[in-house]
Amino acid sequence: MNLKTISRLMCGCTWALALIPGNVSAQAVASSNDAQAEQTSSGSEVEEIIVTARQQNESLKNVPASVAVLSADTIENTKARVAVDFVNLTSGVTIQTATTDPSDVSINIRGLNSPRDAENNIALVVDGVLKTSIASTNEPQGALAQVEILKGPQGAIYGRNASAGAIVITTKKPTPELSGQIKGRVANDNTYLMSGLLSGPITDSVGFVLNGEWTKSDGYYRNTFVGSDLHQSVYGYRGNPASVDSYNKLNLFGRILLAPSDDTEIDLKANYGRSHGGALSFNAVFQIPTLAQAFNDPIFNAKVSDHKFIFTDDTEAKHWQRTYGASMRLRQNFDFGSLIGVVAYNNNKNEYIAGGTSGAFGFFNNEPTCLRSRAATAGVVNQAPFTKYNAAFGFAMPYSPSTCDGIQGNRRTQTDVISEIRLMGGEGSSFNWQLGGSYIFIDRRVCVNLTLDTGLGGTRQCFTMDPRFPTENLTDDNYRTNVYAAFAAGDWDATDKLRLGVALRYDIEARDRINNVPVNARTRWVGNPRTGYPIGTATTPSNYFLNPGLDPAYNPSGVIAPISSTFKQLQPKITITYKPNNDLTIFGNWGIGFKAGGFNPAGTEAIINGYFNPPPPVGISAGISVPDLIKKETNSAFEIGVKGRPFNGLNFEVASFLTNVKNMQFFEFFVGDFGLLRSTSNIDKVKIYGIEGSIDYRISPIFKMFVNGNYTKSEIKKNSGRPYTVGNKSPATPDFSINGGVQMNAPVTDLVNLVGRVDFRVVGPTPFHTVQRNTTPTIFGLPATYDNSTRDTFATVNARLGVDVGSFSISAFSTNLFNKHYVEDVVIAPEFGGDFIAGGALRRFGVDLSYKF
Repeated sequence: MNLKTISRLMCGCTWALALIPGNVSAQAVASSNDAQAEQTSSGSEVEEIIVTARQQNESLKNVPASVAVLSADTIENTKARVAVDFVNLTSGVTIQTATTDPSDVSINIRGLNSPRDAENNIALVVDGVLKTSIASTNEPQGALAQVEILKGPQGAIYGRNASAGAIVITTKKPTPELSGQIKGRVANDNTYLMSGLLSGPITDSVGFVLNGEWTKSDGYYRNTFVGSDLHQSVYGYRGNPASVDSYNKLNLFGRILLAPSDDTEIDLKANYGRSHGGALSFNAVFQIPTLAQAFNDPIFNAKVSDHKFIFTDDTEAKHWQRTYGASMRLRQNFDFGSLIGVVAYNNNKNEYIAGGTSGAFGFFNNEPTCLRSRAATAGVVNQAPFTKYNAAFGFAMPYSPSTCDGIQGNRRTQTDVISEIRLMGGEGSSFNWQLGGSYIFIDRRVCVNLTLDTGLGGTRQCFTMDPRFPTENLTDDNYRTNVYAAFAAGDWDATDKLRLGVALRYDIEARDRINNVPVNARTRWVGNPRTGYPIGTATTPSNYFLNPGLDPAYNPSGVIAPISSTFKQLQPKITITYKPNNDLTIFGNWGIGFKAGGFNPAGTEAIINGYFNPPPPVGISAGISVPDLIKKETNSAFEIGVKGRPFNGLNFEVASFLTNVKNMQFFEFFVGDFGLLRSTSNIDKVKIYGIEGSIDYRISPIFKMFVNGNYTKSEIKKNSGRPYTVGNKSPATPDFSINGGVQMNAPVTDLVNLVGRVDFRVVGPTPFHTVQRNTTPTIFGLPATYDNSTRDTFATVNARLGVDVGSFSISAFSTNLFNKHYVEDVVIAPEFGGDFIAGGALRRFGVDLSYKF
C-alpha cells in the first residue's frame, strides 16, 4: 500500500464518518498526537490538558516545546499499554524492541538513538520517579492516566541520559469511592489479555490502587523445525514452534496514597513482573555482490525489505525476565513552596538462549553431534540462501537446524537505587523556581556467551564446564555507576506576553568495570586460525582463551584489569515563550543533551585490533576503531515553533529543530573466528535538522481527525571509527514519518455510545548502521556492499470499532489491518558481509471487552 492509497483511504473514512447522523452532544476525544489536545463536555466548554513537561503543572498550549500527549481518552480508545504503542502513535519517534528479548529496546527521537547494551537516550519517568534501566522502557507501568513524549534534550529538567527526550507517564490515583475495571482480550495467534483494577479509600486520608495484567501470545512467527517429527527423531524431543517471538507475561502494581494533612502527600508504590517465551527473532542475509554475480543469483545481495522470514533453528529459543521494585515520593507544602523527596529501588534480570551465528565459521564442523545432525537435517528448507547453496559452501548457516552453529546466551541484570530532593516555589506567580540534587547507584552485569550445542539445549549460566554445553566464547563484566547531580530552574514573566526560562543541571557520573571471564578456562572447538587449528579442521580440544582479551598475542599484559572513568557535564536549557494572544504561542528553546560514556565488554579493543585490522592473512585491513572506553555523548539542540488555535475546533503546531551531536553512541555487532561480540562505538560528529507539524480538527462534536508528520535530515560529519562513512545518515533514523487518523464517539441513546478509530502510520527509508552505500572487506575475503540494507518505506493501518453500553464496552480491532510485511530491525555486521534482520508485527485481529464498576 502506497502513500497515495492511504491518503484516499483516510479521506474516504473521514467523509463516511462525517455523514453519520450525530446531532447529540458528546464528549470529543483528545488526539494522541495533538500538541494542544483538549477534551470537551459540551460544544463550548473546553478543558485544557495539563502536563508536567517541565516538572510543573502547566497547560499544554503554553509549553515552549514539542510534546506529544496521549490523554486518558486516547489511551482508552487505542488501548495503548507500553512504549511501543506510544511511539507508534507519534511522528518523529521510532522504536526497535523485543527482537532478541523483551528487555531489548532502542528508541530513536529526531535522529538520536539508544544502542543495545549501552545507556538509554530517554528519561522514563513514572509518577515523578525516574527509571534508569533500559529494560523498563517497554514494560507496563500500571493503570495509565496520561503519557507525554517530550522531544529534544530534557536532562536539565528530568536528569540522567535524557539526551533525546523523555517519556513521562502518569498513572491513576485512588478514587474517592470504591471502583474498578475488568478488561479482557482475545485475538489470533492464541493471544489473550486479562487485567483488573481496584481503587478506592482505606480511610479519609489514605487511598489505594491495585492493578495487574496477564497476557500471552504465540507471536507472529513460528520455528517450523523444532516442533517437527524430524526434530523429534534427531534430538529426542519435540520443541515449541512458537519459540520465536511468543510471550507469557504477568505484571502486578500496588499504590497507596497518604494525605495526613492538606500540605502533605506520601505516594508509595510497588511492582512485580515476570515474562517468559521466545527470543532472537532474526534471520541472516548476505550483501556480497561478488557472490551474486558468481552464482547469477541476487539472493546474495538482496533487499532486506524483500526477505521472506523462515525459522528452522534446532534450538528452542527462550527468554526469562523478572523485575520488581518499590518507590516512595513525598510532597510537603510550605508557605514558600513545596519540598519533593523521592527514593526508589529497582531490580531487573533478563536472560535468553537461542541459536548461534557461528555455523559460517565451521568451529564445530568435526564435532560428532554437528556431523550427525547436519547429515540428518540436510533436507530442511531454510532461510535464503542457505538451503540452495549449503552444499556449495561446505559450511553450516547461522540459526541452523543442525547443532553446528552453537548456542548463544545473554544475561543482563541491574539493580539501582535512586534518590532525589527538589524544592519548588512561585507556582502561579510571575516567577517560579526549582532547585535540588540527586544520587543514583547502579549495579549492572552483562554476559554474552557461545556454547557448544550437543542437542540438549542451552544453559542460563554465563560460564560452565558442563560437557553438555561447555562455554566456548565469553564476555562477562560488572559495571558499577555512581551518579551525582545538582540542578536549578526558573521561569519569569518578563511581560504579560513574554516568558523566559532557564534550567541548569550538572552531572558527575563515576563508572567502573570489573571482568569476570575465568583466566584459566580454555575453549574446546573455537580456535584461532593464526596460531592454532585452521577453522573447521579441529579434531581435538583447541585450548584457547575464552576471551581474546586475555590472550598475550593480543593483550601483552595477559590480564583484563578493572577500569574506571568519570564523566561530567553541565546541561543548560533556555526557553522563550511569546503569546500574542491566548490562542497563539510562539516558542524557542536551546539545550545541551548528555549521555554518559562507559565501557565496552572487556576484550573488545583486542578483538578489533587483533582479528580485523591487521593486513591479510592475519586480518582483513578493516581500518576500524572500537575502543574499550565509550566516550560521553553530547548534543546542542535548537528548536523554534508555533502552536495555536485559529478557530474553535482546530489546533495546529509547527516546529523546526537543529541538533549537533558529538560522539554519538552507536551499537555494532561483530562475528568472526573468535565467536561474537556486541559493542558500542562513537560517531564523532553528526548534524541533524528537520521540521515537524500537526493539525487536529474537530469535524463535529462526534468526529475528530488528526495528522502530524516529521521530516529529518541527518549527516555524519566525522567518524574516526569508520572514516569512509562521512556523509552518511544517522543510524536508525527514518527520512520521515507520518501519523494520522480519525476518531468517532457517537451517542446512540443516553446509555449507548458508538466508538471507532482509524490510525495510519508511514515510516520512511531507514538505514540502521553508519555503513550504508559503502563497500567493506569481509572475513571471507570478498567485499560487501550495503545499498540494500536500508529499510524501505512502509505503512500500517490500525482500526477499531465498538460500542459502550453503560459500564460495559466491547470493540473489534485489527492492528496492521492490511498485513504489511516489513522489517522491524536490521543489525548490520559489515565485516561479516551481511545483515541480521527481524520481521515486524504482522496483522492481529481480535475483540476487547471491559466492565467498569
